[in-house]
Amino acid sequence: MHAPRRRRLCLYGVGNMTEPALPLTGGCGCGAVRFEVREPFVSASYCHCTRCQRRTGTAASVNGRTAPGSFHLVAGEEHVRGWAPDGGFEKIFCEVCGSALFSRSPDDPPTIGVRLGALDGDPGIRPQWHQFVDYAASWEEIPDDGLPRYPEGKT
Repeated sequence: MHAPRRRRLCLYGVGNMTEPALPLTGGCGCGAVRFEVREPFVSASYCHCTRCQRRTGTAASVNGRTAPGSFHLVAGEEHVRGWAPDGGFEKIFCEVCGSALFSRSPDDPPTIGVRLGALDGDPGIRPQWHQFVDYAASWEEIPDDGLPRYPEGKT
């Protein structure tokens, strides 16, 4: 049985959120790779860059930034592969099923951006901004959700 979830007020103006039961768990579609996030996410955002569109096959990816040292692979490290685009975060995926799992900064490897869709449950955070909106897919309008929008990456 899971511990009861507590409600907390989001400091970023996006409403009430559920405080997650830690650790947060997640993994790939086939189950070969599993991970844990042992502290609450620091932030979350939508990325509309062309790389994220092509990597996910969707209009945007939704990512949660971890606290340094809180992300841990717990199974399947041998199935983890990465693609390091020139000038961008390394994109990490499962070699067996191709699931996008997380990204990491080449300049600061403990900086991990977990794909929120790879989590098993509620991440306890909601996206707080849209970034790279100048590259947004023409076929899907960014919703009028009141979140800040940044033409490039949020600095």
